[in-house]
Amino acid sequence: MINERSSGAIIYQIKNQSVEYLLLKKSDGRYDLPKGHLEEGEDDITAARREIFEESGLKPEILKFFSKEVSYIFTEKGKNIKKTVRYFIGKIQDQNVRISNEHIGYIWANKEEFIKKIKYRNMVPILKDIVDFVERYEQIDKINKEYEKLPKKYKEWDLSKRHVKGHGPVNAKIMIIGQAPGRFEDEKLLPFIGRSGELLNKKIKILGVEREQIYITSCVQFFPPKNRIPNDEEVEICKPFLLQQIEVIKPKYIVLLGSLANKVLLNIEKVSEKHGSVIEKDNIIYMITYHPAAALRFKRISSIMDSDFEVFKKKLELDKIV
Repeated sequence: MINERSSGAIIYQIKNQSVEYLLLKKSDGRYDLPKGHLEEGEDDITAARREIFEESGLKPEILKFFSKEVSYIFTEKGKNIKKTVRYFIGKIQDQNVRISNEHIGYIWANKEEFIKKIKYRNMVPILKDIVDFVERYEQIDKINKEYEKLPKKYKEWDLSKRHVKGHGPVNAKIMIIGQAPGRFEDEKLLPFIGRSGELLNKKIKILGVEREQIYITSCVQFFPPKNRIPNDEEVEICKPFLLQQIEVIKPKYIVLLGSLANKVLLNIEKVSEKHGSVIEKDNIIYMITYHPAAALRFKRISSIMDSDFEVFKKKLELDKIV
């Protein structure tokens, strides 16, 4: 059997506060998505960008943390061919569609039309996943845009004015929540990328999952001066946004790092008494452990975190997440 590989994308835009998906009309009347063969030297995402531009004239923002593969078998000139297509999601703003000679027209469809008009059987299983991811992405983006306005709303604001957004797939099964960004995170606008982040990466490996599969964030998503602990008022101001993010992402598991995260979400005062515990609350399984910053200061705590993460791994294995 001959193996062929293609790449493409689902393109959407926000119009009148609604999501619209681009569908390209073929000469036989069917609707399709921009896609095509990988050319020599191309990877999947490079090929997808090229095909999108060639078939629609668009240059979308490709959303991170989403790609899906579909495969099907067809016969051509007496030979069986297995085609594998990797799809990405692209978002555009204020761009005009310019179709190629491969198509006779296009439409912008709402989610119901999008799911209904794509007739390819191999695509059906992933259409709802695509719509779900886009809706969650837009909800998280809306929450973040409101969150980043906080410094302008409070005259006595003492945190950084730079919002360090959560990082990871918006449909993640696992979230990790810490205290607040550090100075390095504030500079790069990414959570857990300093020394604590490097140590956290080692602990994540214990779980048997990739960091890119996890949504990582903090209780307070603004850097506190001199890396101090956020005060009660700052925590209360930021807490509603964290709860909204959890509600949208709907993780099955949340790993709580350190005293503040455990206090905010479980009202646990002493991590030393509860570390390694697995607690279910509101259909979420919480896993309690120390903050990597504490493990950097005390080698003993790093070893304890290793043991905690081994417990968490067994739970994930039991639930067939890894």
